Amino acid sequence: MRPGAPARGASAPRYDGVAIAAHWLLALLILLNLALGLYMHDLPLSPLRLRLFNWHKWAGITILSLSALRLLWRLTHQPPPDLPMTRWQRVAAHAVHWALYALFFAVPLAGWGYSSATGFPVVWFGVLPLPDWVPVDRAWADALKAVHKTAALALALLVLLHVAAALKHHVVDRDGLLDRMRPFGR
Repeated sequence: MRPGAPARGASAPRYDGVAIAAHWLLALLILLNLALGLYMHDLPLSPLRLRLFNWHKWAGITILSLSALRLLWRLTHQPPPDLPMTRWQRVAAHAVHWALYALFFAVPLAGWGYSSATGFPVVWFGVLPLPDWVPVDRAWADALKAVHKTAALALALLVLLHVAAALKHHVVDRDGLLDRMRPFGR
């Protein structure tokens, strides 16, 4: 254990309940939607594929909405202080967190734009029609599809990096970092 880290069994300062719930809910939705996107991508045109595309869009808009609420919460509520770590680790952690936030918005916005550009409107949960913010245009559709795919893959890689870093802190450093976001405390 590094000097300055909480002693084994001691509790590190925790995020509040809203931040913890938002983190885990978004984590679950993002992982499920990434898996759904990969699965449905190569399916032949069928009623199942169309249904899965709608679920994917609904989840994406939900992720976008929850991300906006989570960011608002984060900007208005002080997180717990950083645990002692090297400067490069702190800079990397903050950079990854803000890159994740950016991708929480970029991925669904690009997907929504792609859907608009192809002429398939997004109707959230089949009830709330969302405005098309991109005109129907094949070139726009192709570009936004590429942005959506690239941003989704970047998000997946950053999620893996985030999980690996959290596990490193938990298993190697034993500094209590993972306990700060644990749903039911210690």
